[in-house]
Amino acid sequence: MNTTFRFSRTAFSRTAFSRTARAAALLTAAGLALTACNYEEERGEAAPPTAEVAQLSVEEAWIKAAEDGMTGAFGTLVNDGDRDLVVTGASSDAADEVELHEMAADEHGAMVMREVDGGFTVPAGGEYTLEPGGNHLMLMGLTGPVQPGDTVTIELKLEDGSLVDFEAPAKDFAGANENYDGGH
Repeated sequence: MNTTFRFSRTAFSRTAFSRTARAAALLTAAGLALTACNYEEERGEAAPPTAEVAQLSVEEAWIKAAEDGMTGAFGTLVNDGDRDLVVTGASSDAADEVELHEMAADEHGAMVMREVDGGFTVPAGGEYTLEPGGNHLMLMGLTGPVQPGDTVTIELKLEDGSLVDFEAPAKDFAGANENYDGGH
């Protein structure tokens, strides 16, 4: 009889614990859902996934100082994850639009910069370099001068919808005066 009592008491304790654990899990899920709703309310869009954000960082970022028009941003995209990440777009309050650019030969063999099809793929555990005369971010329709010493915030959009912000200090640079093959 003692064994039955102990068994019943143990069964009761497990049931109570199970109910408590389930309640805690439901409360946690509800909190996450409310956080996503808040994000949607504040930004007017669905909350982006965040799983990949910690995997991508930008090192040695900088932007070319410019009075108006357009300018380039450079640095090294670093992927600390175990799968490739694709940067599909970018934006910044410093410009009307930001495009992903590459240097390529035009129909006459001259090197020109143009928008990249498909984005920048940053290999798993690897890097992707953005540099003058090579692939870079092109800030077009500057909203104001970008002076040496200014800091410009740029947001990268990844293929999975996640977003990565980074800051790029502006500096004088005499190079990167390539021709643009895009009608701007």
